[in-house]
Amino acid sequence: MSASLIKVPQGGQKIVPGQAIPDNPIIPFIEGDGIGIDITPVMIKVVDAAVAKAYGGAKKIFWMEVYAGEKSTQMYGSDVWLSPETLDALKEFSVSIKGPMTTPVGGGIRSLNVALRQELDLYQCVRPVRYFRGVPSPLKDPAKTNMVIFRENTEDIYAGIEWEANSESCRKVIKFLQDEMGVKKIRFPASSGIGIKPVSQEGTERLVRAAITYAIANKRKSVTIVHKGNIMKFTEGAFRDWAYALAKKEFGGVEIDGGPWLKLPNGIVVKDSIADAFLQQILLRPAEYDVICTTNLNGDYISDALAAQVGGIGIAPGANISDVYACFEATHGTAPKYAGLDKVNPGSLILSAEMMLRHLGWFEAADLIIASMEAAIGDKVVTYDFARLMDGATEVSCSEFGDAMIARM
Repeated sequence: MSASLIKVPQGGQKIVPGQAIPDNPIIPFIEGDGIGIDITPVMIKVVDAAVAKAYGGAKKIFWMEVYAGEKSTQMYGSDVWLSPETLDALKEFSVSIKGPMTTPVGGGIRSLNVALRQELDLYQCVRPVRYFRGVPSPLKDPAKTNMVIFRENTEDIYAGIEWEANSESCRKVIKFLQDEMGVKKIRFPASSGIGIKPVSQEGTERLVRAAITYAIANKRKSVTIVHKGNIMKFTEGAFRDWAYALAKKEFGGVEIDGGPWLKLPNGIVVKDSIADAFLQQILLRPAEYDVICTTNLNGDYISDALAAQVGGIGIAPGANISDVYACFEATHGTAPKYAGLDKVNPGSLILSAEMMLRHLGWFEAADLIIASMEAAIGDKVVTYDFARLMDGATEVSCSEFGDAMIARM
């Protein structure tokens, strides 16, 4: 690529979708804002150690920094939060990872994370939620929580189609709804803001296809479609109906006792749950749920709720994936008051990198990361967020936690 600020590392190879992963892939990374300066170098050090240990030098990641967020404004100009050069690099090199990014205040991009998902059509937000022994949790038996969330990433109210109350545009929309569509249920039309919630058959089907394919490949027991179709019948209700139809058509699902639940030929059960009931069930009977497939807003709530059950968002990993690109990310915020203090838990970004290694097919290195994190936490060598909740813990810094993981590989 002809980049002016991005330096392509020598000796690495580009990942090309549809071709074998090279042993020396170039991986773009965005350091992130706030505590990104602390956690990203630790993530890179841990990943490099795991890859070296697993493959004895036969494989190596060539890291390439690209710029977004506050660092982008320093590099490209005060209003450039996401440069075309960075977007081009993320597309050209296919697989990337990023730290947390701040949301700009004022005009322009509403959210850098949403902008990336929409620009790269990263329609799958994939969030594995599992428990590490020893992590403080509000549940009596958090080990029963072991789920993978597939959240639709490009539609629903996150599409950003809305009009501010009292604006001329909003008045036009309300007038159209009332005069042309016969809508009579806007309780206070003079002071209402209006938003549009698009949910499409194509968007639903590709997400459900990805979730079921994952469940089959990873020998999971069930896929649960989570929706609010009892109220939003033509959006969330359609999501549910299209999901069941696709499971029948493409995966051979057969109705159980007259439906709507299905069983696939390999025994995987496809079922559904209304969102509010589901949020109760994951507390009361978490072992009954496995792969979760849901709309964008529901997925936002569910991801954070499940993360709390296993110890909080500090160690919750995430990935945003399309049919071509994949961007792995820390799921927490930028925590600017802790930036540069070498204090925070790097677990979310490290586990996101572990997901990235599995995406590359580098399972041995990924397994080392899981095992070494389990060992460090099991030995109660943890950062402050866990140490304050554990008896007899040894509190370590962000970088020292990375070193503790490497020492246990």
